Amino acid sequence: MTFLANLQALVECESPSEDLSACHKVIELAQEITSAHLEVPATIHSEAGRPILWWGSKTPKVLVLAHLDTVWPIGSFTPTWLIEGDVLRGPGVFDMKAGFLQVIYALKDIPGVQADVAILATTDEELGSQSSREFIKSASRNAQAVLVVESSLAGKVKTARKGTAMYRITAIGRAAHAGLEPEKGINATTEIARLALKMAELENVECGTTVTPTMMSSGTSTNTVPAAATLDIDIRSFVESDLVRVDQAIRTLQASHPEARLEISGGINRPPMEYKSAQALYEKLEKVAAEIGLEPIGHAAVGGASDGNFSASVGTPTLDGLGAVGGGAHARDEHILISSIQNRITLLTAFIKELIRV
Repeated sequence: MTFLANLQALVECESPSEDLSACHKVIELAQEITSAHLEVPATIHSEAGRPILWWGSKTPKVLVLAHLDTVWPIGSFTPTWLIEGDVLRGPGVFDMKAGFLQVIYALKDIPGVQADVAILATTDEELGSQSSREFIKSASRNAQAVLVVESSLAGKVKTARKGTAMYRITAIGRAAHAGLEPEKGINATTEIARLALKMAELENVECGTTVTPTMMSSGTSTNTVPAAATLDIDIRSFVESDLVRVDQAIRTLQASHPEARLEISGGINRPPMEYKSAQALYEKLEKVAAEIGLEPIGHAAVGGASDGNFSASVGTPTLDGLGAVGGGAHARDEHILISSIQNRITLLTAFIKELIRV
């Protein structure tokens, strides 16, 4: 099958992270495609009931990280496959099924590569990799390099990523009739609103630390003093110590009403991927690109996290964003550029050859 036919099969095998059955199906399809193109078959592992694809060496010099889950519920992105000129649209095509397939095609042209390279593809990345993170970290520890075939930033690779933390704060008050005796209630909505405003005080521009209240809910009816309210908070930073600072601040929050109380859950999800983890690999990538006649690739630091954060956290050199060229991750405009596919495959082939020959 051609690259586009393989990619269409992967994209049309919709695989939202929360749908475990769909995730099993996409991993089985990925195993079939991988085994058809490479010299040895891929295998399927299970971590906490979630499927993981593994191909290649058990002790790789180079570990390639990918994920095959998406943010799109089945049927929510239509049509699931559409080509308009050079633009190819579909759920998960950019983030990151095309990147996964590009590395399969890159490895086809490296004889015996299974002795030095492995591919690890998960199905819970969009959920924070709760099930797969320890597997990823363990697999990364003894590798000489980790390459993450996440989507690029307009073709640029990603040399730094923010770490992430997620929290839910629940304010517990007391219900009362809003008209007859509101003074007998403890208003959880006003408690949680004060906390939402307080979050801005925790941001730190110097470290790129953002503290963003996202989802909020409260109350049971329009004429009742709310007895409970919840607030979800998204925190991101390029500096791990600043994530710790925010974590400590959130865990010491207090309700303003003496009889109200707070329940706090969540914590630091991914440590930052700092530039020092990627610098040497990035410099080597640019050297390889020049040698094969490609324009400079370029690099960027981004706010989104990936499984590369985990491999970098165990001290393994990690380079991210080696996947598809396009845009619209998590958006209705998700797409890749067909004309970019072959150059990315050629670059990956040459880069992996360079990494395993030393």
